[in-house]
Parts: sequence; C-alpha cells; structure tokens
Amino acid sequence: MPMASDEIADMIRAAIPDAQVEITDLAGDGDHYAARVVSESFRGLTRVAQQRAVYAALGGRMGGVLHALQLTTAVPN
Repeated sequence: MPMASDEIADMIRAAIPDAQVEITDLAGDGDHYAARVVSESFRGLTRVAQQRAVYAALGGRMGGVLHALQLTTAVPN
C-alpha cells in the first residue's frame, strides 16, 4: 500500500522539526513523489548529508512502502 503525501511530510517534520516540506505526487498514483525540504539544520552539510538526514527520517521506507522519491534539499535564504 502506498504512503500518503501527508504521512511523508509528517515523518520528515518529526525528525527535522524546523523543516519546510513540500510534497508533490508526480504520477498521481501515490507511489512516485517529489519532495523539497528546506531546513536551517542543513546549513554546513553537504547535499549528500542533507539527503541522508531526510532518508533517515523516513525510517527505511524507501524502496518499500515508498517506491520513489525525487528529493531536493536546501537551506533557507
């Protein structure tokens, strides 16, 4: 069963409380999402480290319940 976009956003915000999270269902199937996550906690981290933090927030659901996630991370302007 696919994950709901709200569930993805909630999991990210639970692990990264200051995150601004935008989720887009790319295919309309609840299985292929794009996420933009902006957080001050990313400042000074490499893009890889930022993305690892987001994947860690999803608790191993990538490749299982959450089939595909196009991820963009950033720090606030």
